[in-house]
Amino acid sequence: MQAGRAGTPALVCGVAFSTGGPLAGQTRRVARAVRRQTGHGGRGPLGFWLRLCVIIVRPMVRLLFRFRFGGKQHVPSTGGVILIVNHISLLDPFSLARFIWDAGRIPRFLVKESLFGVFFAGVALRGAAQIPVRRGADDAGTALHAAEQALGAGEAVVVYPEGTVTRDPDWWPMLGKTGLARLWLATGVPIVPVAQWGQQRSWDYHTGRLRVFPRKRVVVVAGRPVDLSPFHGRPVTPELLRAITDTAFGAVRDLLAAEREEAAPGGFWVAGHPAFS
Repeated sequence: MQAGRAGTPALVCGVAFSTGGPLAGQTRRVARAVRRQTGHGGRGPLGFWLRLCVIIVRPMVRLLFRFRFGGKQHVPSTGGVILIVNHISLLDPFSLARFIWDAGRIPRFLVKESLFGVFFAGVALRGAAQIPVRRGADDAGTALHAAEQALGAGEAVVVYPEGTVTRDPDWWPMLGKTGLARLWLATGVPIVPVAQWGQQRSWDYHTGRLRVFPRKRVVVVAGRPVDLSPFHGRPVTPELLRAITDTAFGAVRDLLAAEREEAAPGGFWVAGHPAFS
């Protein structure tokens, strides 16, 4: 059987929905699977590159991980939202993208600009409208402006406040960068904390060890939007930016502690010593 043209759900595998009998029911099931896979039914239409990313990434992460997702109901179904996440492996953006997709949203990641120079990956990232981030105050400001525009357009923007995989030997979050606070002050959109755990067992950034099989158990869980109302209307100072960032990222740390069934450290890891909020 031959699949119909993308965006034409009336024909799937060359059979119209109006066809009677058992085949019609099977055709409808195939159509629903196609819509789930490629973005129909709530997420809006996808361009070629986003559609391709979904088709590649969704089955790939299913092959790599055994998932347990939680808290998807805390991700707003519409409107601008900042999703803040701990970073424990170079593989975790893929499982996170799957979680956000299953929650009904299309993720917009802030991605290191160097990845945009990688053959094919860079083309796909640009085509999927991901946001490049370069080091330096001016370049960071450009990325924040692009993120503000995406949030203003009602998109779900993913922020890794650490900016890199944690260097904490026990995989707790490092001190977050205050660009997160600036982004929230500029937009006022909800910040949803997301904790993830388990991907480091597949690719250990600290040792460089890659061991994808057998599949590892991975947890991705979202919490309620962080209450930042005490910070409204206050003068913007470095202290305020730090307090907002630590409050928001502290919610991620607490979610992670609950999943690990361990007590969270009293502060965020910095090379040499913990920095307490």
